[in-house]
Amino acid sequence: MNKNNEDKIRKSLSPKNWGDIKATDSWQIFKIMSEFVEGFEKMSQIGPCVSVFGSARTKPGTKYYKLAEEISFKLTRSGYGVISGGGPGIMEAANKGAQAGGGKSVGLNIELPFEQKSNPFIDTDKLISFKYFFVRKVMFLKYSQGFVAMPGGFGTIDELSEALTLIQTNKIGRYPIILVSKEYWNGLLDWMKNKMLTEGNINASDFDYFKVVDTSDEVIKIIDEFYAKYSLKPNF
Repeated sequence: MNKNNEDKIRKSLSPKNWGDIKATDSWQIFKIMSEFVEGFEKMSQIGPCVSVFGSARTKPGTKYYKLAEEISFKLTRSGYGVISGGGPGIMEAANKGAQAGGGKSVGLNIELPFEQKSNPFIDTDKLISFKYFFVRKVMFLKYSQGFVAMPGGFGTIDELSEALTLIQTNKIGRYPIILVSKEYWNGLLDWMKNKMLTEGNINASDFDYFKVVDTSDEVIKIIDEFYAKYSLKPNF
């Protein structure tokens, strides 16, 4: 981590008095509103898309990078746009595959003091940068007609949990949620069954909200079947 990043983090952690907090919060409302307005205006013009989540730390050429690239390529060839978090790793692979497939390649980038910067495979008119995670998350969920969760860390778990919660509570449509790699996700699913389900914190039917697959063809099949079932059409 370079000195500039360290300074930013140190500044963000410095104590503030209550007056400073109130003044800052008041002005933040306008910044938040501007991010929502820009996001709504751009995203509403893009059309049906599938969000691809995954780790920013996945290296090019590795198994999951190649698989995310392949999935996104096939999604765009089937007429769907692809939305990623706009950064490196799985996000880069998703945008790279979408661009190679001749489809819409959308990047919802987040400003961070380290790790993330936008990747070069996003359509120039479809890159949106956000300061606030929660605004960015709204764009993911509001404008996606499907969610593909590749292996990832806390951010991926956060996005996956948000999508599951909103579908479970009928706040968004029951769009397909697909977890890619049984090897990676089965440990989490076992914990859900052995702990969350056993303790009564979720219902057995909640497992119907998502599918776990290993191949790109399985992902496309699930998305296509969803669109056919509800007589929806992708971008063709």
